[in-house]
Amino acid sequence: MFIIIGIIFVLGSIVGGYLMEHGNLHVLMQPAELVIIGGSAAGSLFIMAPPKCLFKIFKALPAVLGGSKYSKDSYLELLSLLYEMFSNIRKEGLLAIEKDIESPDKSALFKKYPKILANHHAMDFLCDNMRVFVVGIKPMEFDEMMTLELETHHTEQATTPGLVTKVADSLPGFGIVAAVMGVVITMGKMAEPPEVIGRSVASALVGTFLGILLSYGFVGPLANNLEHKANEDSKYLAAIKTSLLAFANDMPPQMAVEFGRRVLYEDAKPSFKELEVAVKKKK
Repeated sequence: MFIIIGIIFVLGSIVGGYLMEHGNLHVLMQPAELVIIGGSAAGSLFIMAPPKCLFKIFKALPAVLGGSKYSKDSYLELLSLLYEMFSNIRKEGLLAIEKDIESPDKSALFKKYPKILANHHAMDFLCDNMRVFVVGIKPMEFDEMMTLELETHHTEQATTPGLVTKVADSLPGFGIVAAVMGVVITMGKMAEPPEVIGRSVASALVGTFLGILLSYGFVGPLANNLEHKANEDSKYLAAIKTSLLAFANDMPPQMAVEFGRRVLYEDAKPSFKELEVAVKKKK
């Protein structure tokens, strides 16, 4: 929703200001310039990005139109699940959750939390590390193992916004290419009347305008939005890691999930009281 509002603001401000100065909108309608700039940018993306990265970009773009999938309720759900897992271990031992982590789709515990079960990255991270914990590992080594995995995940997640940023950076250059090609065409019209040459020069300059507009008005902000979503994914996993590590260091279940709560961003972090009420329902 906010992306659509942003697009309206960008276009409205530029077009509105242009019309206030009695500009001719017809001059800005240059399909050939868009073909040169857009096609070149798309081609450069195909050159620099492996197929798997292209698939990730196309998959991520529709998600930008939606809001954040991580809210206070989703974090309360996550911390409640972790609390219930830790409590079961305290009461019945490590074997109490072995079947849950080996077959999460069939687990009665995980079925209580369908949103988390649908988050495949989070489920893989949680179940894999719980398997390691069940087998047996020292807390320091456990911390190092999860940190390495999160660093790899963060690097991989940063690939998509990084590639889109590179496309945004290239657009002003492709705009100049379009403008230069327009000037070349104009040079072939030097025998024409001044008004014909003027229109040709104006058309050429539109290429520079479109390249800069697409870069700073649309594609660049889109890359920043994708980066923000990647950071949210990493923060969700960080909450899992922190809670697991606290529990591995013999923290009580409620205190372990409190550690996980502390790493969350303020806008989505449940309060201490809210978390306390949520976990009491699981007792």
